[in-house]
Amino acid sequence: MENYQIDNLDKSILHALMDNARTPYAELAKRFAVSAGTIHVRVEKMKQAGIIVGTKVTISAKKLGYDVCCFIGVNLKHARDYPSTIAQLQEFEEVVEAYYTTGNYSIFIKVMARTIDHLQDVLINKIQTIEAIQSTETLISLQNPIAREVIP
Repeated sequence: MENYQIDNLDKSILHALMDNARTPYAELAKRFAVSAGTIHVRVEKMKQAGIIVGTKVTISAKKLGYDVCCFIGVNLKHARDYPSTIAQLQEFEEVVEAYYTTGNYSIFIKVMARTIDHLQDVLINKIQTIEAIQSTETLISLQNPIAREVIP
């Protein structure tokens, strides 16, 4: 079912679920003037097609004490070190995202730390201890004015 083409009803369902994934199907059905069964079938088809890949709870990192967000460009000594480096970065709870990239860096990671001292500790005692890493460049985020999912 990988060739499933979404229509306007599917888009409306996706928008509603992106706003609140816990919205009951009956409420969506009423809103879009279709049956709850139709909503259920559409959601299941989008799950099978891989369009909907799950639901999640969004938490506030700041409320949990993570005040420092930064992005770190990582240069590897050798491209072959990528899988093992990712495996090692995966072990650090402060690394919340990682991307294999083209351009100036081999890997680009997002790190959340409680304080600048915590960030320094993560850099020195975790990330820079990985033997395969040749160098890093850290960019501290001052704001996150745009944070959204892809709009269907």
